[in-house]
Amino acid sequence: MSVRGHCILSHGFESGPDATKVTALAEVAARLGWSHERPDYTDLDARREVSALGDVFARVDRLRSLANAAAARGPLVLAGSSLGAWISGQVSLQVPVRGLFLMAPPIAMGKAPPLQAAAVPTSILHGWHDELIPAAAVVDWAAARSATLLLVDDAHRLSAHVETSASAFAQLLAGL
Repeated sequence: MSVRGHCILSHGFESGPDATKVTALAEVAARLGWSHERPDYTDLDARREVSALGDVFARVDRLRSLANAAAARGPLVLAGSSLGAWISGQVSLQVPVRGLFLMAPPIAMGKAPPLQAAAVPTSILHGWHDELIPAAAVVDWAAARSATLLLVDDAHRLSAHVETSASAFAQLLAGL
């Protein structure tokens, strides 16, 4: 089977490339014929002298570099959880992508620019009870872009909805 494209799956802050959700997305990508990678941002998250969230803009630079290389080879989808979702949105404005999958996306994040994203097919999974990012803000952001939005009975980590995340990601990939 030929590869349909490539997915870059970005973990959240203080998480890692082997996190449960990005691992589930990687399994979906492989099953549907997409190559994938899970960058490790833990070294950048540890840079607390830069900000409470580590070196966010170095995360953007790392993802942009990987995304540019991948986009040169074929269709690219960016996916991420929390801070990984935010950097995926930012990079989608700079690198051609076919789709975005955002889990618990921070709409606003301190002094950083608000969440932005390219006008591509976008699917979002968010918890009604997210203690960090109000669901209403995500609803408004998604509505302005006509994005697919699935709200679930969960908190920020979406730990009770790993399979739901995987299914929603599969739907996005199948539709591209």
